[in-house]
Formats: sequence, structure tokens, C-alpha cells
Amino acid sequence: MSTTTAGILFLLSLIVALAAVHVPLGDYMYRVYSTEKHLRAERFVYRLIGADPRAEQSWGSYARSVLAFSAVGILFLFVLQLVQGRLPLHLDDPATPMTPALAWNTAVSFVTNTNWQAYSGESTQSHLVQMAGLAVQNFVSAAVGMAVAMAFIRGLARRNTGDLGNFWVDLTRGTLRILLPIAVIGATILVAGGVIQNFAVHDQVVTALNGAQQTIPGGPVASQEVIKELGTNGGGFFNVNSAHPFENPTAWTNWVEIFLMACIAFSLPRTFGRMVESRRQGYAIVAAMSAIALTSVTLILTFQLQHHGTVPTAVGAATEGVEQRFGVANSAVFADVTTLTSTGAVNSFHDSYTSLGGMMTLFNMQLGEIAPGGVGSGLYGMLILAIITVFVAGLMVGRTPEYLGKKITPREIKLAATYFLITPLIVLTGTAVAMAMPGQRAGMLNTGPHGLSEVLYAFTSAGNNNGSAFAGISVNTEWYNTALGLAMVFGRFLPIIIVLALAGSLARQGKTPESVGTLPTHRPQFVGMLTGVTLILVTLTFLPMLALGPLAEGIH
Repeated sequence: MSTTTAGILFLLSLIVALAAVHVPLGDYMYRVYSTEKHLRAERFVYRLIGADPRAEQSWGSYARSVLAFSAVGILFLFVLQLVQGRLPLHLDDPATPMTPALAWNTAVSFVTNTNWQAYSGESTQSHLVQMAGLAVQNFVSAAVGMAVAMAFIRGLARRNTGDLGNFWVDLTRGTLRILLPIAVIGATILVAGGVIQNFAVHDQVVTALNGAQQTIPGGPVASQEVIKELGTNGGGFFNVNSAHPFENPTAWTNWVEIFLMACIAFSLPRTFGRMVESRRQGYAIVAAMSAIALTSVTLILTFQLQHHGTVPTAVGAATEGVEQRFGVANSAVFADVTTLTSTGAVNSFHDSYTSLGGMMTLFNMQLGEIAPGGVGSGLYGMLILAIITVFVAGLMVGRTPEYLGKKITPREIKLAATYFLITPLIVLTGTAVAMAMPGQRAGMLNTGPHGLSEVLYAFTSAGNNNGSAFAGISVNTEWYNTALGLAMVFGRFLPIIIVLALAGSLARQGKTPESVGTLPTHRPQFVGMLTGVTLILVTLTFLPMLALGPLAEGIH
């Protein structure tokens, strides 16, 4: 079987599996967030934190809860890393000292669902930090994104109210009823596939050939691996991430990990359709996501299998930086999904991709990770683009735009436009400042277009809360730790505040009856327009930088 055929079959099997879980998983999440019943464990959590599950919150109160919860998480993880040497399960001689700047960067990274790592996981973080710090944030940061998505959907679905639900209820339910059960099942599957799960700090073994001593790292890997993919977190227990055989041993565990990245995000549009009482609206959103995703994966497979670019090639494809047990095609699919979602896990070296293949990973993130995006964040990002699309359509016909019975007034479109512009502003400003400073340019491994691509990738990944890296750039410096940390904070919480403000504005409206001038937002025409508006807006925003980086490298 040829490499191309195997890659197509691998991709088709993923598509079939994601289509199979779309309805049942989407319906299950709808029931989780819509029921008025609370589990006993949930009631215990509410009593523990002093939350009233019956109380509804306005958008401002909801936003303050998100920010307060996240701030506490950053502070806790920051301190935990600095004192890990005095706690159990620590490393005797960590390879990378945990400085305050690195601890800040890492704490922000995991709380914002970015999981950018400027260190080697197995030789820097203790097992206690990995379990009680990083893995916990993998759960709750994903649950925060899902909670904000539910609040935004309620803003679209409700009429004449300022209430968007209860953040603490949404957070708890998302964690205990959705993420935790799937993670337990997924971790069991990964352990069966060979992913390790133990408490060994390091095992010393003697090799059979020459009697030399070899150090083999251990740790609770499977339990963190599953939620890093399921919660679209990224990061890795080991430095080489999902390319490490202890994290991702075989081709079929590679398939499982890709499926985990996309299953919740691709099912949430079904939840959206059920909550707004129009399943066709959910199908329209998932159709737009799918159209963008299929186009993206087709292009990256073409660029990698046909080796358009300058990297060394073998057996008809670009194989530098690719694990042979996965192959070029399956690695390209992994890279595409991890950047289309906000996961950021890697099983191959993105820096070694062809110039155009690497460009696709960049462009996927610059889209705003909306196809399907991160858990929760991808859905509300696509819904805001849908609002922008109906506004553009309204300009074409000279009518006040409407979406799901809500008028898109100047206030709503200003909020939607601000949401769209925040991340490009962070990414482009950060890249420009870094390239203007000789000391920061010195950290690049490469010069010319590829060096620019390394810096652009770093700020694109941080600003979009992805966490993957082009590598080839030294980022464990005080400046980069601080600058990328700020990009993660602003890239996560400013959009969330805008989303909740927009949700509050929409929820206060009544229902606008449909008329002959109302644009149907469930038909193929709208799906095509939504896809086109998304691609055009992002291309116009980032094309100059892409032209100076990967496009220039590919033409050279």
C-alpha cells in the first residue's frame, strides 16, 4: 500500500469515527448543560467553594468568576513549581532550573489552555507538579472554554434577560460529567496500547549488548496524555511530546490521540443546535468547520507527500523530523488537527516541514482555531464569525442583519469585530517587537524567512493558545518567557470577556420575527459564505507576514 493511500484511509477512518460520535456526544453534552439536577459529587463541590447552583449570573458576574478562578490557578501553579524541590516525587537533579520567569510562563500556559513549554518535561517538572498542577489545569482550563461557549449559546437562545447561567455549575459539570469519564476510558485504552503509567522517577537498567547503564524516565503519563488531547491542551510529559514512544507508542494510539483532539469540538455544534432549538443551525456550523478542515488537511498532505520545499526528502515525501512508526501522512494529519484545534501537541517536528506544509500549520492557528477549534473556544469563535458574516450579508442587501432572531446592532458588531482583531494585534505586535530587538533575533536558529517564521509561529501559537512550536528558537529567556506569557493571557481572557459581553447584549434582546429579508443561516449558501468570509478575513490580515516568511522560503 502506498504512503498516499495509507494516509487517505487513515484520514477517512477518522472522519467516519467523528461523524459517528457527533450526534450521541453532542446530545449528551446538551443534557449535561441543560438539566436542573445536580449529582451528589457536584453538590459537594458547590458547598466546598460556597457557590449557589440555583443562582444565575449576568455576563459581568460570569466573566469575573472566570477571571478569579483562572487567577487562583495561575498563582497556585506558579508557587507549586517554585517549591517542587521540597515536595514528594521531585527530581533529584532537574536539567532546567525553575526560575520565576519560567514558572510564570508555564503557569499561564497551562491555565490558558495553551500548554506552551519552554522546558523538557521529564527532566524539569516533578511528578507531583505534573499530576496536581499540569494535569488538573488540563481538565479545568478545557472546562472553562466549554463553560464560556455554553454562556454564549444561552445569550443567543434566551430572550429579554441578563442571565447567562452559572459559571461554577458549568465548570463543575463539564469537568465531572464530560471530561473526566471520557478521560478514564481514553487513558485505559492508551495504557493498553503501551503508554506508561507509573510513579517511577527514573529507572536504571543495564543494556544487554555492552553492559552500559541507561536511565529510563517514568511517570503518570497516560492520565496526562489523554486529557492533553481530549481537552485540546497540548504540552507533553516528555520533551518530544507525542513523538515519544512512552506517550504515543503505535500507529493506532496515534489515531486515538487525533480522535480525542477533535471529538468534543466537532460534537459541540450539535449541542449548540439543540440549545437554540434548531438542529439545522448546528449542522450549518459543523459543515463550515468541516469544509475548512478538509481543505486544510488536503493541502498539508499534498505539501508533505509531494515535498514542495527545501527539506531533505526520502521515499517520495518529506521525512525529516518524522517518526517512522507513524509515517509522513499520519504525522501530517496529526499536525493539521493539532493546529486546527487549540491542542498544540506534536508527533513530528513542525520546523522540519516543507515551507508550505509549515505555512499550513501557521495558517490553521491564524484562522482562530475554529475548524473545529479548542473545546468551547472553537465553537464560540465560529459563532462570532457567523455574526460577522450575517453583518456582511446585511450590508449587501441594505438590511439590518439578524442571527437566530437577534438583531446585530452596532454594539454587537463592534464587539464581534473587536474579538476578531484582538489576536492578530497580539501576534503581529509581538512578532514585530521581537524582530526589532537584536538580542531576541539572536535566539533564532535560522536567519532569513525561516527565522521570521520561527518567531511568527511562537507568537501565533501563544496568542491563539495553541502551544505547539516551530522550535529552532531559544525561548527560555526572561524576555520570551514574559512576552509569550503576556500573549497567552491577553489571547485567552480578552476574547472571553468580549464573548461574554456579546452574549449579555444578545440575551437582553427579544425575538425578531423572520421576514423576507432575513438571511437563512442553515442553508449551504450561508455555509459557503461563512467559510469564504473566514478565509478572506484571515488571509488579508496575515498574508503580508506569511509572504515574508514561509511563502518567501518556498519560492526561494
